[in-house]
Amino acid sequence: MPDRATSPRVAALVGPYLSGKTSLLESLLMACGTVHRKGRIEDHNTVGDASPEARDRAMSVEVNVVETTYLDDPWVFLDCPGSVEFQQDAVNALMVCDVAVVVCDPDPARARMVMPLLKALDQRSIPHMIFINKIETAQVTLRELMESLQEISDRPLALREVPIREDGKVTGYVDLVSERAYRYKPGEPSDLIQMPEHIKSREEEARQELLENLADTNDHMLEALLEDVVPPKEEVYETLTRDLAEDRVVPVFFGGALEDNGIVRLMKALRHETPCCDETIQRRLVDSGDTAPLAQVFKTIHAAHTGKMSLARVWRGPIKDGTHLGGDKINGLYSFTTPSQPSKIVGAESGAVVGIGRLEAAVTGDLLNAKDKREADWPAVLSPLASISVRPAKHGDDVKLSGALARLSEEDPSLKVEQNNETNELLIWGQGDIHLQVAVARLARQYNVEVTTEKPLVPYQETIRKSASKQGRFKRQTGGHGQFGDVHLEIKPRGRGEGFAFSDRITGGVVPRQYIPAVEQGVREWSRQGPLGFPVVDFEVALYDGSYHTVDSSEQAFKTAAQLAMREGIAACEPVLLEPILKVEISVPNDATSKAQRALSTRRGQIMGFDQKEGWDGWDVVHGMLPQSEMHDLIVEIRSTTMGVGTFSWTFDHLQELTGRDAEQVVKHRKDLLENA
Repeated sequence: MPDRATSPRVAALVGPYLSGKTSLLESLLMACGTVHRKGRIEDHNTVGDASPEARDRAMSVEVNVVETTYLDDPWVFLDCPGSVEFQQDAVNALMVCDVAVVVCDPDPARARMVMPLLKALDQRSIPHMIFINKIETAQVTLRELMESLQEISDRPLALREVPIREDGKVTGYVDLVSERAYRYKPGEPSDLIQMPEHIKSREEEARQELLENLADTNDHMLEALLEDVVPPKEEVYETLTRDLAEDRVVPVFFGGALEDNGIVRLMKALRHETPCCDETIQRRLVDSGDTAPLAQVFKTIHAAHTGKMSLARVWRGPIKDGTHLGGDKINGLYSFTTPSQPSKIVGAESGAVVGIGRLEAAVTGDLLNAKDKREADWPAVLSPLASISVRPAKHGDDVKLSGALARLSEEDPSLKVEQNNETNELLIWGQGDIHLQVAVARLARQYNVEVTTEKPLVPYQETIRKSASKQGRFKRQTGGHGQFGDVHLEIKPRGRGEGFAFSDRITGGVVPRQYIPAVEQGVREWSRQGPLGFPVVDFEVALYDGSYHTVDSSEQAFKTAAQLAMREGIAACEPVLLEPILKVEISVPNDATSKAQRALSTRRGQIMGFDQKEGWDGWDVVHGMLPQSEMHDLIVEIRSTTMGVGTFSWTFDHLQELTGRDAEQVVKHRKDLLENA
């Protein structure tokens, strides 16, 4: 078995919002001796959540990197955001960790909140433990909670300890491997005590369940259990360690971070059982035995004093400041003994997490060796779910805003910037309202760019229902050469999605050939804003007659004549509003399926049915069609009815006619916007 103390190991702390990850990090650092007084979220002095945006909202909004040591072993903790709106950082951090600690609430009703996390971990075979936090607030037995958690875990759960209760309160625990009992001492290491008599039967039952779980992967242990032979503790520990590394079993611990209960026990389990960097390389990279330095970027940040910094896991070291990585020269190498103030170092060994300065070509997910990048397996960027329209508050800040947004989206790939040509808006897409608010706050703080935000416009369009023919005649005398153009246009509707087509049926040269492109150009320019105020689509125009003047005719005159014909002709073609319709798929636990369907129907959506979500027991995918104008707060309702675990995906599907009061309101709003522009 590899020596796990020779290089830093990385543990990612993940879990739903309000599960207590940041408090757990404080307690772990206290147990390691890194801090001597724990910070509190309400006091805005925790080691994690160091950014102003995190402290303003009392929640993690980015991954925090903290280095420490425990019994002389080097460790790196990645404290990941719990909110689903900032989960991209958590997803990326999990790709470079040796183990994940999934922090969850002791309420069975909230247990399903960790299911998406457990699914993501198992899909990539990432070793993970579960830490049930706030055990002092539990209103149910640990047995009931374990049953709830097992229902949402694809891997068998291995309870590692059972609680000792006195007067209904958890006052300690019994370790199921060592069979030693401990009493909690808030703020201090637990006391070793004699196992209480009333807990012995429960301890024996739970220990037998643990051994049976392990026997599924250990034939020797299975034979021993069948012969009623108790396997030695050393074999139990070895099996637990191997099964954790191979993601065959999920150890479960409990405690209370606020009172430091169970923290040392968790830290000891991490120390003895977490795989080392070499083992993670084999799992993640299927390493070929190469010995050259290798690092992988999992986060990109832009700092005021250091410029671009790539946070990376060193898979193989050493890497040194001033050498090359990914084809770029390293310009500064940093460690994270204090997260908000990285310290400059000269080199880093295998397993370390470092900040690397000025790797201008490197992006999140890149696997870097000395000369170039290697292809790497990396999770897809999360699909956007909400958007806002932004524009600079100060005149002339457009270029500055563009550069700042490019850096923000490089720091957080789940932020997408779009210049919407249909509405002429600059849009920021993200995972929800808070995600977008934080992006706007960072624009102001990091890049000194104030913006005004608005709800994005819906890219409505319009089309026609009837055909019409119209003459457009433009004549102007100005004293010298005049302007003259005369066209006869036939306007017809086309099928939905067929776009625009132009043709000419001119005979006898009544409109000279050199002016016909100007007629088409005039039609195209006019169609950018039809009588309802929106672009006109799915129609065709034929130029079939006209006249010209040998001296006064020009391309401009014929373009203007075409626009006059269109202005009068389209009005006779029964223009109608078109709204964009999205194809949506809403993923929710099946007890929320009816709520997801109701969310569609109350938004003028069309329910197309639902199916069981593949590979997700107890989950459904609701299929439907939804007007884009009704999408803006859909994710809010889905999350509020599913404790934050539900989500949806969308794609544009088609344009659909909109009539009646809804259409009248859209046209009136558009008219007001154009008049006030």
